[in-house]
Amino acid sequence: MAILEVNHLKKIYTTRFGGNQVQALSSINFSVEEGEYVAIMGESGSGKTTLLNILAALDKPTSGEVLLNGRNIVSIKEKEISAFRRDNLGFVFQDFNLLDNFSLKDNIFLPLVLEGVAPKEMEERLAPIAAKLGITEILAKYPYEVSGGQKQRVAVARALITKPQLILADEPTGALDSKATDSLLDLFGEINNEGQTILMVTHSTKAASHAKRVLFIKDGEVFHQLYRGNMTNEELYAKISDTLTILTTGGEHHE
Repeated sequence: MAILEVNHLKKIYTTRFGGNQVQALSSINFSVEEGEYVAIMGESGSGKTTLLNILAALDKPTSGEVLLNGRNIVSIKEKEISAFRRDNLGFVFQDFNLLDNFSLKDNIFLPLVLEGVAPKEMEERLAPIAAKLGITEILAKYPYEVSGGQKQRVAVARALITKPQLILADEPTGALDSKATDSLLDLFGEINNEGQTILMVTHSTKAASHAKRVLFIKDGEVFHQLYRGNMTNEELYAKISDTLTILTTGGEHHE
């Protein structure tokens, strides 16, 4: 069953002074099945960040719909959006978005505090997640005391602890060195294998090669997609590289 359906999504921005219109998304259509791991790629200016913001209910499209488990998130009232986002979506950002004056544990607990979850249940939810992510020993520390890779693991824990329908990851490896990148991508693979649906926007061919399907956006539309099938990460990496070359040289893709 499709957990996410995006239909005829269009986004036009009007500049404040000149009244010029910029079309960021022209007609985006795709769906994500429960348990999928999908990467979205495209050049700067292709519309992928705009798309992610709309999927995250941080921005509204000019037209079209986004259905999460059959509910059109575009029509959710402003005052309900924060709760909807908290209940259904988990976020992993490039720059971690951790609060420096909170311990790592309190950063992870923050969405549950906002939800009114009892402290005992918070601890019970955190223990297996922290063990899986290898962060149990550092939970009392503060963000400025740990490495980028550890911060990103904490951010993943914060995303998972709300039991989201969908994890949205925006350039999750962007601020990590290669060792921390490998570690995070392995982790995403494990989480996905346990049934978590993941949608990741990335510039990184390496990151995308870990997904099960890759969507390419060009000029505000889905230009092409690749399915992993039985391909290894290396084989998918090569296919992604070829597709990106076609994207940047402006050639047509026939398959």
